[in-house]
Amino acid sequence: MQHLEILPFTTSEAHDSAHSHVTGQSEFVDDRSMLKNEVLVGIVYSPHARATIQSCKIERALAIPGVLCVLTHQNVQHNAWGSIFPEQPFLAVKEVNYVGEVIAVVGADSREALQAGLRAVEVEYSVQEPVLSIQAAMAKQNFIGSARQISRGDIEATLLTAPHKLKGTLVIRGAEHFYLENQAAIVYPQEGGLFEVHSSTQHPTETQHLVAEALGVEHKDVVCIARRLGGGFGGKETQAAPFAVYAALVAQATQRAARLVLSKDDDMIITGKRNPFEVHHEVGFDDDGRILGLDVQFFSDGGAYADLSTAIMERAMAHIDNAYFLPVCRIQGQVCRTNVHPHTAFRGFGGPKGVAAIESILESIAKHRGMDCLDVRQRNCYQGSDRNLTPYGQKLENNLLPELFATLEHRCDYRQRRQEIEAWNADPSHPPRGLSLTAVKFGIAFTTRFLNQGNALVNVHRDGTVQVSTGAVEMGQGVNARIASLCAEQFGISTQKVRLMPTSTEKNANTSPTAASKGTDLNGSAAVIACGRIKSRLAALLLKLLELPKDQWAQKTAGLGTMPEISVGDGIDPEAVVFTDHKVYPRGRADQAIAFATLVAEAYFNRISLSDYGYYRVPGLGFNKLTGQGQAFLYFTQGVACSEVELDRWTGAVKVLQTDILMDVGKPVNHALDLGQIRGAFIQGLGWVTTEALHYDAKGKLLSHSPSTYKIPSVHDIPRNFTVELVKNEANTKNLRSTKAVGEPPLMLCFSVWNAIKNALSYQEPWRSQGLPDLPIPATAEDVLRALQPELFSKWEEFPS
Repeated sequence: MQHLEILPFTTSEAHDSAHSHVTGQSEFVDDRSMLKNEVLVGIVYSPHARATIQSCKIERALAIPGVLCVLTHQNVQHNAWGSIFPEQPFLAVKEVNYVGEVIAVVGADSREALQAGLRAVEVEYSVQEPVLSIQAAMAKQNFIGSARQISRGDIEATLLTAPHKLKGTLVIRGAEHFYLENQAAIVYPQEGGLFEVHSSTQHPTETQHLVAEALGVEHKDVVCIARRLGGGFGGKETQAAPFAVYAALVAQATQRAARLVLSKDDDMIITGKRNPFEVHHEVGFDDDGRILGLDVQFFSDGGAYADLSTAIMERAMAHIDNAYFLPVCRIQGQVCRTNVHPHTAFRGFGGPKGVAAIESILESIAKHRGMDCLDVRQRNCYQGSDRNLTPYGQKLENNLLPELFATLEHRCDYRQRRQEIEAWNADPSHPPRGLSLTAVKFGIAFTTRFLNQGNALVNVHRDGTVQVSTGAVEMGQGVNARIASLCAEQFGISTQKVRLMPTSTEKNANTSPTAASKGTDLNGSAAVIACGRIKSRLAALLLKLLELPKDQWAQKTAGLGTMPEISVGDGIDPEAVVFTDHKVYPRGRADQAIAFATLVAEAYFNRISLSDYGYYRVPGLGFNKLTGQGQAFLYFTQGVACSEVELDRWTGAVKVLQTDILMDVGKPVNHALDLGQIRGAFIQGLGWVTTEALHYDAKGKLLSHSPSTYKIPSVHDIPRNFTVELVKNEANTKNLRSTKAVGEPPLMLCFSVWNAIKNALSYQEPWRSQGLPDLPIPATAEDVLRALQPELFSKWEEFPS
């Protein structure tokens, strides 16, 4: 197998907020200065997972000095929201369906008055038995939306004749987003009934629209601005909007600026997480470990309301194949309704659930056949013209997966290390070690087709500098730096001459959320289109200017009106002119170059527009959600990772000794930012599969709602040896500048660690002589310890609690 060429590292522009973050100058929502009469906002939420509201008395709260208002559902003009099914109330009416459901909003002029007011709101409940698990929801047939299916071939007949079969269930638990900036919003009422909303949101347009509807005003009467986010990871795609609504309700009631900022505890209790899943499967395969047929059922915990859970399920189903060809399959999915916070988007959306399932299945096949799992993965990998069609009927193009496997196998010395691990584990005094090399093939596009659009406004100023406004939200991923680089490249100027403006719905309307790894693809493409239109006019102007003596140019004559203006119409093909190094000249005539700023000034004096609006829609998409067939994605980002782990036999702690990552992200816009995104995504995924356990009590309240009880990765969890490399690939011509999205795909390479843990356990009894343990996600130290010493734990569990 041919090895891929490694892309040499190229110097890249720094993240646009790098210096301001380090110096503390970056402004987040709660950093905005308090106004003299600003109102502080707090919320009253349910302590019960399921109950009817008998009464809600607010009189005592209103009597407290400093409490300005107490608002309930009666103060909301439109009390329902939801991106897919608008079924969730902003403020509960007759019942509450999860711990954290908001019942009332309090506005006060001091923190002391606010806290007293919140305590004084009296709510009486009639508590009912909640549904708190997928199994309980299935038993009661509590579902959100209808069941979905993707299928190919006759699965019953295939499984009936398969030489080997395995059945299993994978339990995937939820995870907290743990963004550093909690949910926050400030709303400023302005003259004429306008409301200016500053929100920590990934979706300014949805926030604008929901605020308007809740207030009973038109969309034109609300502007939503998102300068930057202190992290989002999907947790602010939909769930930021209600908090902006609460602040807006208080702003409307008091006609004063209103600020709502959640504490970390309240944020974690109220907001949804990554959806827990149960994945049931039966797989048939041949003697060589090649899959013949896969029958899989996904059940997810959607929480109390739909939020995005049905779309998350669709993406999980569309990623069960991951990097592997499934000749026959039946993939079914159903979202369950429970009485916990409504779960929501999280980096990777549903993709990680599908990838986790197939990578686990392949590991089990390898154990069953006594084979190295890398061999099993390579045999099942998409390749050739007869094994390149996904279960939903999309052809896999620009497929580098076989070469990625082979290249990383060679570069990380996989075979030699496998022999060393086997020798190491032969000594029972050694802590167990394991090794696994897994892949990711992640589809890039929103599966909801209308979201695949973006727009941008580009303004070129007379000094040759540029301001760009798009619908993309900067939340640490570097989308602003990437778009600035794209625009600078178009005009042939340095990125220091380009400024990305805060995202605002008055400049970019009806935008899609910054999600699905599409921020740069959609908004960068729109910005490039706008730049191209301006360039075409500048190019036409340049060619006409060069026909005139310089003393007849408009800068010297416009004030006197002595020369006619130059008209360029819609311009010409800008490829006829070179924009580079802050200069512009006809192609092949560099000796006639003039400064970019000079050309821009000439355009202004000739009344040629230096602003333009670009609109981009992703072409060629056509996925039918009812049939489960069609072109779901524009392209696929691909990658592989090899991880080696060591298990502490007495504590179950997992030490990641080494991780090597090889990614195909096309032709990078910013090499350094891409590497940072890959490392960050992998570490975030690593936390999910090893340490980030959510704990609820028997009544549905989250117990692990603070940094002291929820363990995100620390420096000690990072692989001791950690390398990330990109491969050279400029063939993704479907996308802007042959790039590929990088935000979400690398997270799924964390399954190399999770499978390496299972591989380490496979060398221990009783797993050496039987199948792999049913290790959940996350595989916490407790879970690993139970798998290392199952007999000891079974003895303890014989005693009643």
